[in-house]
Amino acid sequence: MTKTRCAIYTRKSSEDGLEQEFNSLHAQREACAAYIASQRHEGWVMLPDQYDDGGLSGGSLERPALQQLLDDVRSGRVDQIVVYKIDRLTRSLADFAKIVDVLDAAGASFVSVTQSFNTATSMGRLTLNMLLSFAQFEREVTAERIRDKIAASKRKGLWMGGKVPLGYDRDGRSLKVNETEAKTIRRLYELYEEHGTVRQVKEEADRLGLRSRARAAADGTHSGGGAIDRGHIHHILTNPIYAGRIRHRRQVYAGQHPAIIDPDRWDAIQLRLQDGAARSRRKASLGRTSLLCGKLFDETGDRLTPSHSKTRTGTRLRYYISHRLVARSGEAHPGAWRLPANDLEKRVADRVRTTISRNGFIASVMQGESADAIARASAAAAAWLADARPEDLLVLVARVDIAPGSMTLKMDAVILAERIAVDAECINADALTSRHPFQLRKRGVETKVVMADTLAGQDETLIRNIARAHAWFGRIKARATFAEIAETDGTSKRRIQQMIDLAFLAPDIVRDVLDGKQPAGFTSDWCKTHDLPSDWSEQRALVATL
Repeated sequence: MTKTRCAIYTRKSSEDGLEQEFNSLHAQREACAAYIASQRHEGWVMLPDQYDDGGLSGGSLERPALQQLLDDVRSGRVDQIVVYKIDRLTRSLADFAKIVDVLDAAGASFVSVTQSFNTATSMGRLTLNMLLSFAQFEREVTAERIRDKIAASKRKGLWMGGKVPLGYDRDGRSLKVNETEAKTIRRLYELYEEHGTVRQVKEEADRLGLRSRARAAADGTHSGGGAIDRGHIHHILTNPIYAGRIRHRRQVYAGQHPAIIDPDRWDAIQLRLQDGAARSRRKASLGRTSLLCGKLFDETGDRLTPSHSKTRTGTRLRYYISHRLVARSGEAHPGAWRLPANDLEKRVADRVRTTISRNGFIASVMQGESADAIARASAAAAAWLADARPEDLLVLVARVDIAPGSMTLKMDAVILAERIAVDAECINADALTSRHPFQLRKRGVETKVVMADTLAGQDETLIRNIARAHAWFGRIKARATFAEIAETDGTSKRRIQQMIDLAFLAPDIVRDVLDGKQPAGFTSDWCKTHDLPSDWSEQRALVATL
């Protein structure tokens, strides 16, 4: 008898009751285990692994236990998924289609304990689609009901949860002033009124030793308690919570909590901030602002500073150059950078857009928040991205580190939180750093960044020449001469001599060629006129410059 390995999957949308000794997940598991036991005569055996997702919505596949289960299906460790009801697996038709693709590819299947139908028949598939349609409808209606409840509560000025902002403590459905932290908030507003720029406020705040709130998570990890960064300062200065108001999306309502800053004074500061932002945008539209100024660093930690030159026709060309080129002009700096500003800013803006729109990104940066909060933030992110210009995207950049072959991008948690309409304290800053591979066209006088999505793609000619080079080298080891190989293969000795170096390519370079990720300049024609060094590290350095 063929053995069918069965894995039980359980899920509960909310966290209510999970702390009980016997909860909904246990009940689902018992029912599934009993069903598997009833099919023992068919060879069904229950796997000991538990796949439980407590407190997670069925509207997304971004669930740890489900992802582990699907990985186990792909690796052939699971033959059958057993669920209590089909909506425990997913409430989305599109997601269910993805799960079915995984099951079909692995030769696995699933069964619902309380819903009996055969998906091998047209009627069974119709029944399944109807059940999933109702499950998705129920989820969407529930989400709308929650959104309406939150909106109505905020219109009444109630605090609807999340991490409590600096300067306040939680007080039921409202907030109360934390006088110790409120002094920091008042001082930041005073500094802005005195200096007029967030940059100068940051410098003064550091000099005065102003600190953010130290927080301890339930898992024992600690965060905060350090210097307040520029993004956080901007968020504090623009947050209506400090004027005794509650923000919901683009609307602001009178709150039921006390204000730390007088509302009229807060309004005046907003006008001043908006005027400064408008001036910055006007400068940017005239091409006088380098949007990554102060945010770019190279592999040595040296800052890249804005520079420019003019062509004979008077066209102004902007660059970002290594600071050491400015500080010690006239000296040789072979490792220094000179990057065309427009090209680099476009590439970085594209990376920001791609990163935010990536499936599961919002869930990763809001780890620990409810599924409904993540869904709302994802919708807000999509709406904002639809209208965002490159300069809007670059505002989110906190830092960019460039090294040969990779770009590390870090986004600002506070500004991102503002864009997706959540409290900054909900953002997991550790998830905002991403690495992006790129290649270089030229280094020294000028460098052009070529991101992975603009690389050459698969070069069939180069791939064939690498394969031939390995075959030729094998015959050379067997004591064949270049002349003998050329005669047998109908080629020339010169051709073999030009291509034989490809047999000694570093494995990672070969892998990039097979994946189509090699630099656009690394071609068979290039190999005809250039010698490849035998040292792999030297090869990587040379190929990266093509």
